[in-house]
Formats: sequence, C-alpha cells, structure tokens
Amino acid sequence: MSEPLQYIINEQGERIGVMLDGEEYRRFTHPSSPDSELLIGLSPAELHALAQSALAPVDQARLDDLLARNAETQLPPHEITQLDQLLEQVDQLNILKTRARYTLTHQQEFATAP
Repeated sequence: MSEPLQYIINEQGERIGVMLDGEEYRRFTHPSSPDSELLIGLSPAELHALAQSALAPVDQARLDDLLARNAETQLPPHEITQLDQLLEQVDQLNILKTRARYTLTHQQEFATAP
C-alpha cells in the first residue's frame, strides 16, 4: 500500500511539491462535509481585501449621524427604518469579513500542513 502523501524534495532538501495518492486527492478536492463558511473561488488578495473592507464612507457618515441623533431624541419612523437597514448592512459586512479571515486561516493551515 502506498503512502497517502509524499513530498518532492529538491537537491537542497527543501520541499518543493507534494504527491497525493488518489484517495487522499479526492479527500482534499471533494470533502465529504464541505465547510459552508469557507469562501470558495476567491484569491488570497481578494480575501484580504474583503477582510479589510468597510462600509462606504457616505453610508458610514449617515450611520454616524443617525446613531448620534437617535441617542439624543426619538427619530422619525423613516429614519429608524434607515438606521435599521444600515445596521443590517454592517452586520452582514462583519459576517463576510469574518468568513474571509476564516478562509484565509484555513488556506494557510492547509498550505503549512506537513
């Protein structure tokens, strides 16, 4: 029986590649229980950009204004709705940023696995 994982080593003794047997390759490329939190198909640069993203400046300014005024007095219903929508956007953006960081960590762990 062959080893599931073999390294290709250059003349200096550095690992420069890896060979997987068929079963191990299938396990990595078609996991039986895919992690639905991973953001698949994005490059590391795209994941880093997403992890550092922020609310658009105009939306952030509006959110700051609504939050400050809401702390002072009761906002009219249409502004409460707008505040709720902006807070929902912030929540969704934070979820995406967290998933991007999680995916980057997963990729780094996979790249450094022995």
